[in-house]
Amino acid sequence: MDWYSLFKVFIMSAIPLTEQRAAIPIGIIGYGLNPIATMIASFLGSLLPVPFVLLCFNAIFKWMKGYEFFKPLTNFIENKLQKNTGKLEKYKEIGLITFVGIPLPTTGLWTGSALAAFLGFDLKKAFICNALGGIISAVIVTAISSLFPAMI
Repeated sequence: MDWYSLFKVFIMSAIPLTEQRAAIPIGIIGYGLNPIATMIASFLGSLLPVPFVLLCFNAIFKWMKGYEFFKPLTNFIENKLQKNTGKLEKYKEIGLITFVGIPLPTTGLWTGSALAAFLGFDLKKAFICNALGGIISAVIVTAISSLFPAMI
């Protein structure tokens, strides 16, 4: 087993721009890794930032809003959060699981954790919902990535 490549998948999954949607296909298609090992490494990597985002998001966001330099970024984040808040407030935990589980841009564990913190979700429930959504997303992306080489 190529542990170094699995570690790269783990790290890519923890980065907000790549997360599982990029790390799993790179691991399976790019590195030729075992799909199950890739999925597990990616899932664990994507969980790494969740507690930190849940615990620190609101404080850091509030601090950033106090500086003009961060205004474009805070406006962007606020618009993204407001866009997705209505559905999550209505459906709570199921909404968060579904939001994170659908592997589309800006629907990963980073955004799900930020939304949960922003909406004041219970820390334990928010972590579990993000983890369940992350598993769903990992399975979907792994299945698609495993089928993709056959389509080339």
